[in-house]
Amino acid sequence: MNLFLWYPKCSTCKKAYQELQELNIDVKTRDIKEENPTKEELREWWKRSSVDLKKFFNTSGLIYKEQKLKEKLPNMTEEEQLELLASNGMLVKRPILITKDKIIIGYKEKNYQNLEG
Repeated sequence: MNLFLWYPKCSTCKKAYQELQELNIDVKTRDIKEENPTKEELREWWKRSSVDLKKFFNTSGLIYKEQKLKEKLPNMTEEEQLELLASNGMLVKRPILITKDKIIIGYKEKNYQNLEG
C-alpha cells in the first residue's frame, strides 16, 4: 500500500491528494502533524530516495525559520538532522508519497504523472 504523508490543511497537500485520486492511486494517508515520521522511517526513506537529507526539511515553514535551521543544518550530523526531523512533523517537507519503488518529496505535478494505480 502506498503511504501519503500530508498536512490536511496544506493547499499543496490537498492538490497532490486530489491528483492521486484522479489517477486512481490508492494511498493510506497519514497526518504528518499528528503522527510524524520516526527517525527510522526517515532514515529508510532518505536512503531510498537518493536525495540530500536537506530536501526532507520544510524550509518555508515557521519552525524552520524560527530555529534558524538554514544556518544550523550545515553544522549538524545526519543523525542530528534525522532526530530533529523526527521531533516535529511540521519540520518535514510535505507531502511525501512512498510507493514500493519511489519516494516523492513535495509536490510537482510532473512527478505524479508517471505513477500507476
